[in-house]
Amino acid sequence: LLVSKDLGKHLLEVDDLLQKHGLLEADISAQTERVRALNAAALKFSELEGYQPCDPQIICNRVNHVQTCLEELGELAGKRRKELEDSRQLWAFFQEMEEAEAWIREKEQILAAKTCGRDLSSVLTLTNKHKSMLGELGSRRALLHQSMKRGEQILAKKRFSPGGIQEKMREVRLRWKKLEEVTGLHQQRLQEALNFFQFSAETDDLVAWLQDTYRIVSSDDFGHDDYSSQALLRKHRAVVEEVEKHRAAVLALRKQLALLAPDHRQGVDVQIRVVEVEQLYGEVAEVAVLRQQWLQDALAVYRMFSEVHACEVWVDEKEQWLEKMEVPEELDEVEVVQHRFESLDQEMNSVMGRILDVNQVVQQLVDGGHPSSEEVRSCQDHLNSRWNRVVELVEQKKSQLSSVLKIQNYLLEC
Repeated sequence: LLVSKDLGKHLLEVDDLLQKHGLLEADISAQTERVRALNAAALKFSELEGYQPCDPQIICNRVNHVQTCLEELGELAGKRRKELEDSRQLWAFFQEMEEAEAWIREKEQILAAKTCGRDLSSVLTLTNKHKSMLGELGSRRALLHQSMKRGEQILAKKRFSPGGIQEKMREVRLRWKKLEEVTGLHQQRLQEALNFFQFSAETDDLVAWLQDTYRIVSSDDFGHDDYSSQALLRKHRAVVEEVEKHRAAVLALRKQLALLAPDHRQGVDVQIRVVEVEQLYGEVAEVAVLRQQWLQDALAVYRMFSEVHACEVWVDEKEQWLEKMEVPEELDEVEVVQHRFESLDQEMNSVMGRILDVNQVVQQLVDGGHPSSEEVRSCQDHLNSRWNRVVELVEQKKSQLSSVLKIQNYLLEC
């Protein structure tokens, strides 16, 4: 049993042989105690004085022979265990190599069947799974490194033919290298797909924002009075700021497109999409400028109408006063009226400035082709006409006062 050359042909068989060898070693250990006891009992016969049933030398020789055989048996058992353990190490190494190859084949099949996703969500899911596989790859790499190290140790002992071991290590190393290359290529494709779908998603978001903004800036609501127009203008200015902020994102589309993989950036659809975004942004920016001008014009019109109304209220009041006023004949009363006209002159100077501002605004609106030019011009003409009427009445009343004063002064001199 101990000189057998059967060291097993696979790991399970070696483990079975080691188990049997352990039983044999236990049996040898038990027989060792028995042999020691028998040898001790036999040596007593060699020490007898007087009658000796056997030659003491024969007894000693026999005891030495049995002890030597037992020691040789122990040496054979130790050598057999060493050989079995070395064999177990060898077959454990081959099993680890087979497990590594099986794991590599499994991952190769997974990578061969994997797609890069059809949208951003699926790409992100696949990317997370790939990250998990990279973690497995790192753990497996450490295990494979330990297995290769054990293979080198087996070769260093030179107990087995190195051909099979070296060939297996070479095969596994090549397959592992190929797996890492395929994994790297798949990771690169996933990253390229992720960049493309992120670019597409950002482009879609930008298009949606531009479409919503276009509906806002193309509104025909310009307010119905000074307050509402001013509120709309404030909101529109905020929108214009947002449009300007998005200019950089639109301009960056070309650079982002250039960074995509050739298969993605050379697609006709994606290039058309970028052109559409640029054109849409240009339309939004152009319409935003027009709407801001229209809102400013509407605000100017409403403010002009408000100013005209205020001026006409003053004109109505003064016109009624002038028409009802009778020039007094008494000197004291004439002087009172004259003082009133002096105050009126100051008011008229102030109102004249406001009317001139109204005329200037009207001229700007008309020159700018405002759609309400006729209405604005009509309002201007009406105000100017009313103003001229007041000026005529003032001049008329002043002339009358002047005549009365001359008469009164003449009478006083007389």
